[in-house]
Amino acid sequence: MSDSQLQLDAIAIFSHPDDAELSVAGTLLKLKQFGYRTAVVDMTRGEMGTRGTMEIRAAEAEAAAAAMKLDLRLNLDQPDGHVWLNEKSRTAVVRIIRQYQPKILLTTHWDDPHPDHGNTARIVREAARLATMLRYDREGGYPAVKMPAIMHSLYSRLVVPSFIVDVSDFVEAKMQAIKTHASQFYDAESHEPETRISEAGFLEQIEFRMRYYGSMIGVAAGEAFYVREALNVSDPIELLTQPMNIYS
Repeated sequence: MSDSQLQLDAIAIFSHPDDAELSVAGTLLKLKQFGYRTAVVDMTRGEMGTRGTMEIRAAEAEAAAAAMKLDLRLNLDQPDGHVWLNEKSRTAVVRIIRQYQPKILLTTHWDDPHPDHGNTARIVREAARLATMLRYDREGGYPAVKMPAIMHSLYSRLVVPSFIVDVSDFVEAKMQAIKTHASQFYDAESHEPETRISEAGFLEQIEFRMRYYGSMIGVAAGEAFYVREALNVSDPIELLTQPMNIYS
C-alpha cells in the first residue's frame, strides 16, 4: 500500500522532531501493540535548534520512527520558531487529516510554554474541524472527513488530566526512541552549547514524570492527556474499576 492509500488510526502532530518521542511515545507504542496504524507528523525540521543540524535531526527522526514502530512519519516544513495559526499551517494539517483519515489525533496542549507547541495545538484543533467542511480547500484534492478525536499531551502540572494511559510496559522502548535524538541530549564529549534538554539529568526527569503520572493511577508509568470534549463512556463500572490511586 502506498503512502497515499494508507489509512491511519492515530496521528501524533507535534512541532519539532523529538517532541512526540518526549511526550507520547509510550502511548504510540501501546497503540501499535494493539494493532493500530500510527504516525508522527512533525510541523518543522527543528532548524532553529541550538544543537545538531537539519540533516542530523532528519536522520534521528527516521531512527526514532523505527524505534516507535510507526507506519509513517512526515514533515510539514513549517518554519521552526515561527509556527503560527494561519491559512498555510491549517491547510497543511487539513490535508494530512483528509488523506490519512485518522480516528484520533495526539498533540500538545495550548497552555504549553513553548510558542510553537501552543500554536501547534491550536492549528490541530482548527484543522480537525475544517477537515469536515466540504467546501474548504477543494484544491487540495481530498474529500471532507469525519472529525477525529483530539487528545492533548500534558506538560503543565496545573492542568488536571482527563485520563492517563498506562505505559508501564513501554518505558524502556520510549526512552530508546528518545535517545535516538542523540544530538539534542546530554553528551559529555559534546562541545555544543548546553540547552535545557541537554542537561545531564533531563532524560531522568522524563522518566520521573512517567512514574509520577503512573502513581496517580496505581501503575508503574503513565502518560497524561487532556480532552476538551466530553467522553462517551459505555461502561462506567469498567472505567471506574481500573487500577487507580485511591488515596489521591
